Amino acid sequence: MDPTTPPTSVAAIIAAKDEAVRITATIASVCRIDGVDLVIVVDDGSSDATARLAGEAGAVVISHPRNRGKAAAMATGAAAAADLDLRDPPASGRPRELLFIDADLGESAANMAVLVAPVAFGQADMTIAVLPPQETTGGGHGFVVRLARKGIERLAGWTPTQPLSGMRCLSREAFEAASPLARGWGVEVGLTIDVLGAGFRVLEVPCDLQHRVSGSDWRGQVHRARQYRDVWLALAIRRVRALIGTRGRH
Repeated sequence: MDPTTPPTSVAAIIAAKDEAVRITATIASVCRIDGVDLVIVVDDGSSDATARLAGEAGAVVISHPRNRGKAAAMATGAAAAADLDLRDPPASGRPRELLFIDADLGESAANMAVLVAPVAFGQADMTIAVLPPQETTGGGHGFVVRLARKGIERLAGWTPTQPLSGMRCLSREAFEAASPLARGWGVEVGLTIDVLGAGFRVLEVPCDLQHRVSGSDWRGQVHRARQYRDVWLALAIRRVRALIGTRGRH
């Protein structure tokens, strides 16, 4: 076997809302990643042609009639992958690894290949992409990032470089350990804390990805306010669990 070829199959899961401009390029790039034999696009209440274009590009498309948020889209995609594993098992005989990909990565999505090998070869149970400086300027003042990083440090004893990075590869076992997922934009923080708390290994991997950056206009401010709310809630729930010593799920 080629030592660079993953010994298992990979399901690429793309949560998308109103990404008609980039979804075709993102899917085409994802299909170039070794091991990816299934691409699932969860159209999360789009008002444009995202679903149609994703289907034309060869993805399995599942549509939410209304927007339910990133965490719900990820859960829908993972459930679909599990169902397809049962109905049409991969040649490896193992459950597919789960590669979560942002819909707006375009051609740079192919660079997520570096996240797959550590999970496929048993060196990590979850990998997280560390992105370079983005070509498009924008973003906020780092309030949400600092909240997320300090919360993960306090609850999991690990300091992430980019705690909000959504580009990740997980084994099925690691994903199930973190399910049900934290709501909305708190999903990444919840994943990190829950996967580490279950004793799985997490590895950050530099990955040359370029995505659309939230602006500084009122829409960007609203987005970051929602992020802050969801991250705070994910941390608060996990602080309570730690205090009462329970491993129950919300």
